[in-house]
Amino acid sequence: MRALAILIISLVFAIYHYATTRPIEHPAGILVAKDPEQSEAVALAPISDRDFKLQPRARFAADVRVLSEERYHLGKLADIAPLDIAVGWGRMSDSAVLANLDISQGNRFYYWHYDDQPPIPREEIQTHSANWHLLPANDGIWSTLKRIRVGEIVHLEGLLVDIDSPETGTIRTSTTREDTGAGACEVIYVESVALESN
Repeated sequence: MRALAILIISLVFAIYHYATTRPIEHPAGILVAKDPEQSEAVALAPISDRDFKLQPRARFAADVRVLSEERYHLGKLADIAPLDIAVGWGRMSDSAVLANLDISQGNRFYYWHYDDQPPIPREEIQTHSANWHLLPANDGIWSTLKRIRVGEIVHLEGLLVDIDSPETGTIRTSTTREDTGAGACEVIYVESVALESN
């Protein structure tokens, strides 16, 4: 009897986990046409968060499609930036384009790969997708960010910030969508977030 109860509980948990984490499917077509918006963070004081000092560089707002998501639990940086999302907008939010790209994340980087020819020009892939390190401003924001699924359309607002702490050193945010490689990730102090699936 006990074994049956454990089996039923495990099955219910597995169904719930699948239902709440499976990728969200979309038909072909651009889902997010607008580029992220950025403006000066005029005279904003540094933000203290535990052992970290965050230096605002710009105000930031965006609607994006989530291409991949990666949670981090280990290391000092995970204390303040527990989630990275790879995101796309413009044609990088189109399922027809994404079907021809393999997308992955690891070690705070985002990777894309295609087999023969890119479905859109490489430069457009680079300028219309990015890897974002997300720093939730409070527990309520984190509660929402934890529910992000691949395929989700996310609206977020906050600040692009540099992170500084004795253990991590200085981690600088990108302030342009034109860069690539190391240092090209946006570091976002998320003050507001909404998920389309809610």
